[in-house]
Amino acid sequence: MSDASFNDVDPGPLALRAEDAEDLQVLATLVQDAVLPLSEISYDAHQRYLALLLNRFRWEDAELARRESRPYERVRALMVVSDVVRVRSDGIDRADSDLVLELLTIRWQPGEDGTGCIMLEFAGDGTLAVDVECLNIDLRDVTRPSIAPSGRAPHHPE
Repeated sequence: MSDASFNDVDPGPLALRAEDAEDLQVLATLVQDAVLPLSEISYDAHQRYLALLLNRFRWEDAELARRESRPYERVRALMVVSDVVRVRSDGIDRADSDLVLELLTIRWQPGEDGTGCIMLEFAGDGTLAVDVECLNIDLRDVTRPSIAPSGRAPHHPE
């Protein structure tokens, strides 16, 4: 079986921006269970952005894949947080170059005058706290989808 392509199903590649808490809720749902090595996180203090190259589960296609009895898919996606003031981490060993992270959720903690903190929460109690001047996150799929290696949709016991 060959890899899937964006031409095989609708919708095509994602290109989204979150600028408020409601937008962020949608974006957080789409990146839930994304995995990435620590080496795929880049913070540029001078340009004021944090970029993460994610291996994202295609939640938007999961129900259709299940109904059609075809494999689930993952896609590489670039998530860029702009207007970053500071990045802090807790529970993440930044010296471990082999560390692979699984993104569980993204939360927004509003501050004063549109500022706030974006909390990227990873499995194993790791967190990146990203202080920003405003909520501004872009998510863009950058590769064609491929079959999810596990063959299963991520599942979280209740």
